[in-house]
Amino acid sequence: MSAALITGCLWVLASAIVAMLPMRLQYPPGLALLVVAPLLLVWIAVVHGWIWLAIGLFAFVSMFRNPLIYFAKRAMGRV
Repeated sequence: MSAALITGCLWVLASAIVAMLPMRLQYPPGLALLVVAPLLLVWIAVVHGWIWLAIGLFAFVSMFRNPLIYFAKRAMGRV
C-alpha cells in the first residue's frame, strides 16, 4: 500500500476520532482536517488515478456535508 493511501486511512481514523469529541472541541481539529483533505485527495489522485480521487471525494463530501453546505450557502450570499 502506498504512502498516500496509508495517510488517507489515517485521515479517516482521525476524522472518526474528532467526530466522537464534544461539539465545542471539534472545531480546531475538524477545520485542520477540512483544510488538509483536498491536498490529500490530490496526492492520492496523482499516485493512483482519478477513480481513487472520485472515491475519496465521495467519502470526504459525505463526512463533511454540513460544513460544506454551510460554506456554499455563505459563498452564495444566503445565510
